[in-house]
Amino acid sequence: MNELIYVSHIPLYAVLVSMAAVPLILLSSSKPNLRETWTIIAAVSKFLLVLSLLPGALEGRSAALHLLEISPGIDLALKADPFGVFFALISSGLWIVTSFYSIGYVRGNQEHKQTRYFASFAMCLSATMGIAFSANLLTFIIFYEILTISTYPLVIHKESKEAISAGRQYLLYTLSAGLLLIAGAAFTYLATGTIDFKAGGLFGTVVLSQGAMTALFFLFLGGVGVKAGIMPLHSWLPVAMIAPTPVSALLHAVAVVKSGVFGVIRVVGFVFGPEVMAAYGLNIILAVFAGATILLASFIAFKQDNLKRRLAYSTVGHLSYIVLGAALLSPAGFLGGMLHIATHATMKITLFFCAGAIYVNLHRENISQLNGIAKIMPWTMGAFIVGSLGLAGVPPINGFVSKWFLGMGALQSDQLVVLAIFLISGLLNAGYFFPIVYRAYFMKGEGLEGHGEAPRFMVVPLVITAILSLLLGLCPDLFFHFHELASMVAQSLTGGMLL
Repeated sequence: MNELIYVSHIPLYAVLVSMAAVPLILLSSSKPNLRETWTIIAAVSKFLLVLSLLPGALEGRSAALHLLEISPGIDLALKADPFGVFFALISSGLWIVTSFYSIGYVRGNQEHKQTRYFASFAMCLSATMGIAFSANLLTFIIFYEILTISTYPLVIHKESKEAISAGRQYLLYTLSAGLLLIAGAAFTYLATGTIDFKAGGLFGTVVLSQGAMTALFFLFLGGVGVKAGIMPLHSWLPVAMIAPTPVSALLHAVAVVKSGVFGVIRVVGFVFGPEVMAAYGLNIILAVFAGATILLASFIAFKQDNLKRRLAYSTVGHLSYIVLGAALLSPAGFLGGMLHIATHATMKITLFFCAGAIYVNLHRENISQLNGIAKIMPWTMGAFIVGSLGLAGVPPINGFVSKWFLGMGALQSDQLVVLAIFLISGLLNAGYFFPIVYRAYFMKGEGLEGHGEAPRFMVVPLVITAILSLLLGLCPDLFFHFHELASMVAQSLTGGMLL
């Protein structure tokens, strides 16, 4: 399918709108209601701008804007192709509910430096939009690094010794990954004469030795694999759970790790391309890392008593569902992987919202402390059940849909081992979530007298994301056409039929 491009400033506006909100948030530090109003206005405006790009994306058209020519063939440029619009819709839409939830969290928990918190959040979403709409590797890397820096104040928000240590580890991993991406981009430009993303890859008739291509692939894998949580590059992620719960939701569902797996699909489908990946056996390398990560992270999750750390290792495993889907190089594999970006986002943000509501309401962080809480927090634990069932792949929650296509992708590629990994992982998911639900509903709790649900600013968003997970399971194209967009991208990358 030939790509249709039209000039538009909307991708730039989508990047800048939350960036413009940062000084307004900072200037409103003494007026919390006004400060949060700027946050909500920016979030809604960003989402509406992205939503306006959806009709063109569904027609196969990409909104593009040239920003600056650095040298011949090397530009700063934005392009909202269907895959970018897909990712931007998820991130900008969930930022709205996360913003409302954050208001309830920081006020209910009486967090310090709330202005810095909201300003950093806004900057993160600008960087995320830049990643989604990057037309080439250079633009992608710049926004990738902006996301790293703007997330750091959120990771160290508590400013405790543990938070500072976690922030340093986060920077060490993610900034090192950025250096690998720069090296990979330079190598790619020297080999191909371009760094512009192209469906099917950039190499075309360019032939490199097996060693050179493998080395280049490892540069990119290290670059995007850190934020994608691929083992052994994942250890910063559980440590970063020291951050406030809305930040954990940002890391796991909205921006950071989703930018990582978005980057993996960009690298596999738009830099190397399925044909080059298969010809050099690079997909096998990727599949081994992803498959091992899925299983190991699931086993480690069983050992975590801290609720957020269990959710963190669950995220590590589920991110590699997306990576493994891309490694299959089949149409249904790409489709399932992309859909899992969306489905995992709504389910995991629900679970982190629930964890935050429990903490603010009861100041309990460990699973062993959750006995009987469903009696006083029925809405929160009801939403938790929805997210848990979805991650285990139980219909009709949306996690079943993405896992179905991932399984079909494994069959299309004749990879029964990969299919077995998906099935075993689903059982493991059920295994490490069931004890939480059992404790909450069937064990007698202590010290719950006088407590009810968390503040409405927290409960309403988590109920909304749980309902959204259910609705998108029943109708994957509801509202935002996620299935249709992902199908278009999968077919453009592989040229094959989905089923």
